[in-house]
Amino acid sequence: MFAKLFTRRPVARMRRRASTPEDTVAWAVGDIHGRIDLLAPLADAMIADLQASTARRKVLIFLGDYIDRGPDSKGVIDLLAGLRTRGMFELHFLRGNHEDRMEAFLTDPELGPGWCDYGGREALQSYGVNPPFDKTDAAGWAAACQAFNAAVDDHQRAFLAAQEYSFSLGDYFFAHAGAKPGVALDAQDPQQLMWVRQAFLNHPDPFDRVVIHGHTPTEAVHADDRRIGLDTGAYATGVLTALRLEGEDRQLMQTASAAGQVSLSRRSL
Repeated sequence: MFAKLFTRRPVARMRRRASTPEDTVAWAVGDIHGRIDLLAPLADAMIADLQASTARRKVLIFLGDYIDRGPDSKGVIDLLAGLRTRGMFELHFLRGNHEDRMEAFLTDPELGPGWCDYGGREALQSYGVNPPFDKTDAAGWAAACQAFNAAVDDHQRAFLAAQEYSFSLGDYFFAHAGAKPGVALDAQDPQQLMWVRQAFLNHPDPFDRVVIHGHTPTEAVHADDRRIGLDTGAYATGVLTALRLEGEDRQLMQTASAAGQVSLSRRSL
């Protein structure tokens, strides 16, 4: 379904398999893009797994791009924002390039046409806002911006404002898009963390931690000693992916939609 975006190259082998800190279990979730139907059962399964775990530290990481393209961006943000209020686990919500454009439109209606070119229209409609189809309709975009501001409540604004650009856990580094080669992971430009693609995907050299990211959709999870890509194109494929990390163990869990039914599967990576 997706074009081959890069050519796999040999990478240097790590001396040992990457690991989480002792007594820690973590889940990381790929790009959701408005697919509340896939997120809801996946979130329930991850929460049940963490509740059953005896680990002292329990972490949930969402890699960004919660909105756009799929049918219910608002529902996704409501669900994720609600997780924080439950206070059950350590939560990290990373900022994707789509959330970046959504927040930008809240203050600048001129950015609406560009945002809608890659999914913003569906996000606005999930809030009950119908943007103009004419990119030059300045009054229409201003009205859409005003309506959108009225539709985004304080709870959702707080969720958006609290997003992080990256997160580290043991031998893993989490970012939405990846990282710029040649720059230390802890010194990355936030714009690169949200937007980088080919420079990161095509570079052969590993970082000092395994980078877990979304942003670039592939039909299957990509995993090597350098990076793990979890964006399985949920909005188009109907498959949303999460990765469980505990010690050196890695497991994938996916929700998949077919013929109106959502199924859940789990396997080792």
